[in-house]
Amino acid sequence: MEQYLASGVHIGTRQKTGAMNPYIYRVRPDGLFVLDVQQADERIDLAARLIASFEPEDTYVVSARQYGQRPVSKFGEVTGARISAGRFIPGTFTNPSYENYIEPKLLVVTDPVADEQPLAEAATIGMPVIGLCDTDNDTRNIDLVIPTNNRGRKSLALVYWLLARQVLRERGELAPGEELDVSLEEFETKFEEE
Repeated sequence: MEQYLASGVHIGTRQKTGAMNPYIYRVRPDGLFVLDVQQADERIDLAARLIASFEPEDTYVVSARQYGQRPVSKFGEVTGARISAGRFIPGTFTNPSYENYIEPKLLVVTDPVADEQPLAEAATIGMPVIGLCDTDNDTRNIDLVIPTNNRGRKSLALVYWLLARQVLRERGELAPGEELDVSLEEFETKFEEE
């Protein structure tokens, strides 16, 4: 729990949607909504079980957000999932004549707002979706919500690192207490030095 708090996983926004209300723990005096880290932890485990039930190449993980691109890339390297870090090309899931058309069976979105295009395409074809959702996100078309700060670089790194570790444990590639050989820091987006 200390790691969740230190990484800011619980820090929400000053806005909330009705759909995210069940995941909100409290409101701070400064108006920020605080997410329930216990639920985040439970849902990371649930999501890992779901991801592990698919072949690695059948899972597609996206992040248009800058701070989610490195964590998503590392998640793909560690688990074998396919990824899209940056701009998602419309038609990737829905246009068979597009040269990079693919048919994954599970989608993970880093932010339902920034990743609106792949989320819409997944809904069109009936693909299940796991979504990292902040207090101000709409959860329509998301089958499994992971309540988290989906804008912070440390929180995104931690969530994807924990998810990767748990997926490997669920597949039996890591023993229950065994740690990843990839550090949390490797999942974190670094600031460019000037």
